[in-house]
Amino acid sequence: MPELVTIIGASEKKDRFAHMAMTALLQHGHDVRLVNPFKETIDGHRCFRAVTDIKEKINTVTLYVNPHRFRDHIEEVIQVKPERVIINPGTEDSDMEKTLEDAGIKVQRACTLVLLSSGRF
Repeated sequence: MPELVTIIGASEKKDRFAHMAMTALLQHGHDVRLVNPFKETIDGHRCFRAVTDIKEKINTVTLYVNPHRFRDHIEEVIQVKPERVIINPGTEDSDMEKTLEDAGIKVQRACTLVLLSSGRF
């Protein structure tokens, strides 16, 4: 079933996993919102400065920023209460994962691209 998925760390660079995830999510019929405070649009899709700027209910947040950068977004993510946060390889931080779980948000250490390609998204 299609979800509203927010990508934190969206990239216009086609060789970046964040861009590949955006493309794959769209191909799988998901509604995608991009968070990148430094870009206005990526491939014609609006970029939001913060997760809290997205006014729709977010099902999943998928991370493509290093843990240091995610610290700037964690309180926003807790505020919007997505159903889950996918911690992609390279974005792991046990303390932040515990903070999310303590806020009642499911944390999944996985690769969004692998989840999509294997039908486990």
